[in-house]
Amino acid sequence: MSIQEPQLTLASLVVDPRLQQACGLWLRNGRYRLLPPPQVLVDGTKLDPVALDPWLADVDAVLVEQGALPAALFSHWLERGLRLPAVVIGEVSGRTEYHEAEVHLPPDQLEQLSYSLDAAFARALRLGVQGAGATPDDPAAALSEGWKLGNRLKERLGLLGVFYKRDPERFLRQLGESERRDLLNSLQRTYRDLLLSYFRDPAAANQALESFVNTAFFSDLPITKTVEIHMNLIDGFTKQLKLEGHRTEFLQDYRLALLDVMAHLCEMYRRSIPPDAPITLPLGSGSEASN
Repeated sequence: MSIQEPQLTLASLVVDPRLQQACGLWLRNGRYRLLPPPQVLVDGTKLDPVALDPWLADVDAVLVEQGALPAALFSHWLERGLRLPAVVIGEVSGRTEYHEAEVHLPPDQLEQLSYSLDAAFARALRLGVQGAGATPDDPAAALSEGWKLGNRLKERLGLLGVFYKRDPERFLRQLGESERRDLLNSLQRTYRDLLLSYFRDPAAANQALESFVNTAFFSDLPITKTVEIHMNLIDGFTKQLKLEGHRTEFLQDYRLALLDVMAHLCEMYRRSIPPDAPITLPLGSGSEASN
């Protein structure tokens, strides 16, 4: 059985060769074709942002290693109105690397990489960051004029693209036992990041929350499993604190984090319904169902 060719091209701006290899492993046989980093990044030569422009001509999204590239590179793209969907690999710190629609994923949670990419496309489309600001008579904006996310996705994936259009084959319940276990363990690490920074560092907590919610939505994670992850972590924290002789009452406050996650998930499901979708009632509903 032949594997369907990937339809979207992902440019790697990952300098660390081990991290690059790990990203490639988690994206194999998926919808994304991963382009290796250009030689100008690999050999450590001083980076000229303009030199990367031709390389990006046929790129649909970028994979960025946090802190590995000069800010001038992203400033160069933004000046030309070029805001590609982006996943930033690095610790959740609350810092923006490229633009406001980027998605953050720690390197110990790469099991979620394909779901994070889906989320990056969805966010870019929703926030309208596809080449905004370019003017036709501006020569410097030629690249962004030739790169229009909406048009590119229409050509590759149809009108909806990946805008909240989930792939059922990658739902949690469809994964093999090993893949499912890996994904759940990764989600637990993400949720742990959320809890540890929830009251201490709101910006970092927001990135962790978005990472968890993105994967939960695109993998169709059951709500009961989300609650289970929360309770297991709180139970673990409770046992550890008691062993160390600390009070544990304050852990009840972390129910706010679970409510926050649920609210964000509900919003993603709400947005996943096309505005012109007809509302249909299942058989048996209606006047007789209300009696």
